[in-house]
Amino acid sequence: MKNAGFEKFKNRSPRFSGQFYPGTEVALNNQLIQLFTQTKSDPGKSVPRALIAPHAGYVFSGRVAASAFNQIPENAVFKRVFVLASSHQFLFGGAAVFSSGNYETLLGEIQVDTELARDLIVSDDLFINHPEAHGYEHSLEVQLPFLQYKLKNDFLLVPIILGTNNPADCKKIAATLEPWFTPENLFVISTDFSHYPGYEDAVDNDLRTAEAICSNNPETLMRVIDTNKKKKTRQLATSLCGWTSVLTLLYLTQSKNIEFKKIDYQNSGDAEIYGDKDRVVGYWALAVFDREEVFAISEEEKEELLQKARDAISTFLKTGRRDKPSPPVTQGILNREAGVFVSVYVNGELRGCIGNFARDETLNDLVQRMAVSAACDCRFKNLKEEELPAMELEISVLSPLKKVESEKEIELGKHGVYIKKGMISGTFLPQVAQKTGWSLEEFLGHCARDKAGLGWDGWKEAELYTYEACIFKG
Repeated sequence: MKNAGFEKFKNRSPRFSGQFYPGTEVALNNQLIQLFTQTKSDPGKSVPRALIAPHAGYVFSGRVAASAFNQIPENAVFKRVFVLASSHQFLFGGAAVFSSGNYETLLGEIQVDTELARDLIVSDDLFINHPEAHGYEHSLEVQLPFLQYKLKNDFLLVPIILGTNNPADCKKIAATLEPWFTPENLFVISTDFSHYPGYEDAVDNDLRTAEAICSNNPETLMRVIDTNKKKKTRQLATSLCGWTSVLTLLYLTQSKNIEFKKIDYQNSGDAEIYGDKDRVVGYWALAVFDREEVFAISEEEKEELLQKARDAISTFLKTGRRDKPSPPVTQGILNREAGVFVSVYVNGELRGCIGNFARDETLNDLVQRMAVSAACDCRFKNLKEEELPAMELEISVLSPLKKVESEKEIELGKHGVYIKKGMISGTFLPQVAQKTGWSLEEFLGHCARDKAGLGWDGWKEAELYTYEACIFKG
């Protein structure tokens, strides 16, 4: 299959309309509207990194699938959507990525990122050109109308069918896809849960499996799947038909600061029609989000940062050179990327203030570099060696930047502001508002005019970001 070559401009047409979902555009649109109205999940506010959604007929799993896709906020934009689905028809090593054309549905044509697809096939032996795997597979196709409903075809699709049943392949596939697991892209994982046990057995089995997925640990998932099998639940054929796709996701996420959330559940026994409770298939909607980090610095870390900054300034004033940063002693925030501002005071008089946001540099190294820069801030009289005993430092460690859509999201005294337009930017620390007593409009106006050079009202047409600061002196 690897050398089969690429077929040019051959789209993948819908094959399962009229079977898994309605057979006309109007009927499909109407059912999607109805399903999203029936969801038991609130519309998303945070942008998901990945979704796990079922792929059965819409009359059975459509509401749960809609609950998963309802986690995509209105007006969300993704550059690419990777859809991973495990093959129900073919067994083959690795994964088949569609590369010959676009995917078509009743709602229109979805542009496939054929350039990336072909790069994957050429560069990695686990990715192959296998059009038949896509042509006969429903589990990927049924996800697409939900994506079109939420994103209006404004994305590039990367459709991948996994034919392997080897966990080692899943780990390698994840390693290859890892560069694209970024906030600008969305990963959609297609899977149903338990197949054919009774209703109550399905509920219990599926909850165990969902919680194993939410542990974000590939080994835990495989252990629970094996445990479920050993229970010999009556009629249970599988706990997770798309386990290879889910496992690949866990290999992508296990080392990242993310969290899984259970969104919605039902099984085929809950369907208004055909709701047989003796033999059911389970459906979970799960979503993956960046975990909100708790921004805190211990007293020990504060002391170390102050001492590092003081030593860096002392060495520079005594020798005239910047030494290499000394390594951290504590193992917490000093080892992470974080922005920092260092202010130098002598006898209560400000003599320098320099800082930077995190850009591929640990807080440990950045604080030492910024301290020396603040000691020779060209806006002030340079610090002298004999002034060191009277020197006081104020350090502001910055939380990650968060983009805001409205100035109403800014809390004076709590948030610093970063204003950016093109290559021009400016910032004010949170304490500026406290020290000046400015209103929000004055805070933004002064920052736009005095720091960014955009004029008093320049912030109104610029990107606004907020951040918090942990401020301490010594």
